[in-house]
Amino acid sequence: MDPKHHSVALNDGHFIPALGLGTYAPDNVPKSEAGEATKIALDVGFRHIDSSHAYQNEEEVGKAIRSKIADGTVKREDIFYTSKLWCTFFRPELVRKGLEQSLKKLQLDYVDLYLMHYPAAMKPGEELFPKDEQGKVIHDTVDICATWEELEKCKDAGLVKSIGVSNFNHKQLEMILNKPGLKYKPVCNQVECHPYLNQSKLLDFCKSKDIVLVAYGALGSSRDPKWVDQSFPVLLEDPVVCSLAKKHKQSPALIVLRYQLQRGVVVLAKSFIEREIKENIQVFEFELSSEDMKSLDGLNRNVRYYPADFFIGHQNYPFSDEY
Repeated sequence: MDPKHHSVALNDGHFIPALGLGTYAPDNVPKSEAGEATKIALDVGFRHIDSSHAYQNEEEVGKAIRSKIADGTVKREDIFYTSKLWCTFFRPELVRKGLEQSLKKLQLDYVDLYLMHYPAAMKPGEELFPKDEQGKVIHDTVDICATWEELEKCKDAGLVKSIGVSNFNHKQLEMILNKPGLKYKPVCNQVECHPYLNQSKLLDFCKSKDIVLVAYGALGSSRDPKWVDQSFPVLLEDPVVCSLAKKHKQSPALIVLRYQLQRGVVVLAKSFIEREIKENIQVFEFELSSEDMKSLDGLNRNVRYYPADFFIGHQNYPFSDEY
């Protein structure tokens, strides 16, 4: 598969492969598995790898990428690697430090895409989730536009090719888009998106601003009990999804991935299982009809597997608004 045929243009002239490997895993999964999955994914034709400082696996993922460059499977310029600025680095003087930490772990000279992981800041420091005596996450007040200006400088410095955001609602996107002296628009907004939370309003808004929507949790989340309500329905067991899988002789996972591609959404597929990674890349080999798409659209029920409860009460908590 030539991934160039399956990429989406970004508003800054770069291209993002339409299918990516998500590398977030629950704490009980060894970090080495993210590295192994990255190698398998690059071997079978994935060219887009998504990670973050917060996943605490960039050393392993970077090592896997470098090993696949060393053995001739890929060149660095064929790979699209995304990292994210964690919320404890939002103060302007810490932004570049956050990116440089990731680059050092990865042992790469640049990342292809760097995102603000959430629109809300946390208290700076070594802790991923700084907490007070009551166990509540300690928030910080930082103007997201000031953080954005530092990302623009990182792009100008060549440390990152494209810059974007994650988990922003449309009002927060507008704050950046309307910022006086804006140099670069966000190229994308990476959000939870699947048939149970199809984000159609946010998608329309992003399209109107030439911002790509990137979907995480696209397979219905890894159902990590630390974050996900275990009583929520399992997306890949949904009767509509399963009947379409039967009809097309594809797996339920491929149906929900294909759904996103046909809406113009870039989609991340999270799996560390070799058979599944090989299967997920087959998403380009079939098509859903407009009736199929309509029936998947009909599944929307605002089920958010990742509600980011640790930001509830923060002035920039993104999910109180409708979109």
